[in-house]
Amino acid sequence: MPVIHYVKEKKQIQVHEGANLRSETLKAGVPLYPGINKWLNCHGFGHCATCRVLITKGMENASRMSWFERLRLKLCMAYIGNEDTMRLACRTRVWGDMDVETTPPMNLYGENFFS
Repeated sequence: MPVIHYVKEKKQIQVHEGANLRSETLKAGVPLYPGINKWLNCHGFGHCATCRVLITKGMENASRMSWFERLRLKLCMAYIGNEDTMRLACRTRVWGDMDVETTPPMNLYGENFFS
C-alpha cells in the first residue's frame, strides 16, 4: 500500500493504490484548504484550484495531469516556478509513495512569472 508523507504536518498515512489524494487527505484530518477556502471550494470538481499541493518526492507515483488540470493551474497562476510538481489534490490519484506539501505559497514574483 502506498504511503503519503505530509511534509508540513509531519504525518504519514497508508492508502490504497489509485486512491484520490484530496479525499484521503481530508479523511486523515490534514488541513488542505487555507482560510475561508475551507468552506468556499468546489468540493473536488477541479474548478477552484484551492486544493493545490506540491509533490516534493514521488511525482512519478501520481496520475498523469489531464488537460483540464493543466489549464486550471495556468489560469490561476498558482504554480509558477513549480510547473512540474504542483498538482490539484482533487484530480490526483496515488499509485505509490509520495511526499506532499499542502497549501504551498504562491510565487507571483518568481523568475518564471513573465515567461
